[in-house]
Amino acid sequence: MFEAILLGILQGLTEFIPISSSAHQRIAGEFFTNAQDPGARFTAITQIGTELAVLIFFRNDIKKIILAWFSQVVARRALPSDERLLARMGWLIIMGSLPIAILGYAGQARITNGFRSLWLIATMLIFFGIVLGVADHYGRKDRELKDLTISHGIFYGLAQSLALVPGVSRSGATIAMGRLLGYSREAALRYSFLLALPAVFGSGLYQLKGALDQNAGAQVFSLSETFIATTIAFVVGYAVIAWLLKFIATKSFMPFIIYRVVLGSVLLILLSAGVINA
Repeated sequence: MFEAILLGILQGLTEFIPISSSAHQRIAGEFFTNAQDPGARFTAITQIGTELAVLIFFRNDIKKIILAWFSQVVARRALPSDERLLARMGWLIIMGSLPIAILGYAGQARITNGFRSLWLIATMLIFFGIVLGVADHYGRKDRELKDLTISHGIFYGLAQSLALVPGVSRSGATIAMGRLLGYSREAALRYSFLLALPAVFGSGLYQLKGALDQNAGAQVFSLSETFIATTIAFVVGYAVIAWLLKFIATKSFMPFIIYRVVLGSVLLILLSAGVINA
């Protein structure tokens, strides 16, 4: 239970900043749980907690998007310009979620096993840290969410699908894409939050169903321990959202980029020295 609580805190701290929560869960597993990977299932379920934090934090925005989308699609009402923008945002979130949904479902075996290598995670931490650094420094800064187009929504979705590989970071990949497309840091971050909702809830609920169907003893953590970790991830994640939105209003992503590169480098050294195993 103590280890599950620590991993829940870690999930809440790392889900939204671009340093890859799944990578941190996997790395922590080498020092917790008798050097055993907590597993993709535990990670996916605890992410439900952090996405609930997004749902509550952005509840007003999400409510407006859903109402506008249903008004346009179901009621077929003629909407004023501001509501048309909200309905379009709903479509963009749906379309942007398709790549990760398709690839995630098709590649379950690879995601659960092959992508959990610490060598791969260390490499992705460094490589995509550099990608985010370049995108954040050289990207234009004048586009906001109202400027989102269908093609940009699809590009965002393709970037998000890269996060199926631990170490990439869902927020990191989508923020990097947003910066390359010319969106401000806050706009890229906010869309990253919204775009993650369908994918993370879908993945987490799918994994939760699998956990309920199978013997809980086959997992590193029991369902009760996973539930506690998920609850803690929700509380910590909510606080991190509020902090991060204020932070990026005046600061760049450089501290997170440096952290990624340092962590990935240290991990490669530890792996090469045989201190930890892949």
